[in-house]
Amino acid sequence: MTVRRRRPAGLAPLLALAAAAGCVAFGRGAGPRPEPPLDRALLLDPTAPLWSTPAPDSFRVRFETEGGPFLLQVHRAWAPRGVDRFWQLARAGFFDDSRFFRVRAGFIAQFGVAGDPTVAAVWRTRAIPDDTVRTPQSNARGYLSFAMTGPGTRTTQLFINLGNNGFLDRQGFSPFGQVTQGMDVVQSLYAGYGESPDQGAITRQGKAYLDKNFPKLDSIKTATIKAGV
Repeated sequence: MTVRRRRPAGLAPLLALAAAAGCVAFGRGAGPRPEPPLDRALLLDPTAPLWSTPAPDSFRVRFETEGGPFLLQVHRAWAPRGVDRFWQLARAGFFDDSRFFRVRAGFIAQFGVAGDPTVAAVWRTRAIPDDTVRTPQSNARGYLSFAMTGPGTRTTQLFINLGNNGFLDRQGFSPFGQVTQGMDVVQSLYAGYGESPDQGAITRQGKAYLDKNFPKLDSIKTATIKAGV
């Protein structure tokens, strides 16, 4: 079975994602201080120095969603190119005020189309080179990977594995992070719309399209980087 990122014309998205993690409650003040947000205008300038800056070797990202927070631990050694792009996007606030738009129970939860269609248009075709899947990393429950439609097509869309999807390893989906707290929040993301949201419409119209037509989809309020392990 393949997982495809739905193209504007309509093919289902090629994705993969994340490894197992416990369902642990955690407070707002836990852990290191978050890194201060950068100017979101950087999202409209893909030539800015941020976009060629490598990520730290290890860092965490706290996602605040409608259903509660969850925490991702990210390791650059697992997939350096993918981690650099993820870190850069999070630093610039790309994921803030967007939604999970493709959730299939027991399989994946996909996100990473900017809520602002102007920003989405800038990044829609800015692909990064592939990373090798590094053993023993695998697309197990709770692991994070980039979605893609084939080799050399990773841009901004990602997914968290809601089940053990090791078959995606052989298709080149390289995991680079893991949910370490709040997996219960991820598992409870609304999955009732299935494949109905149109990714072309999301890109063209932004979060407003999802707000109007698929209001039960869970929103991402903020994604904030925290240093260290």
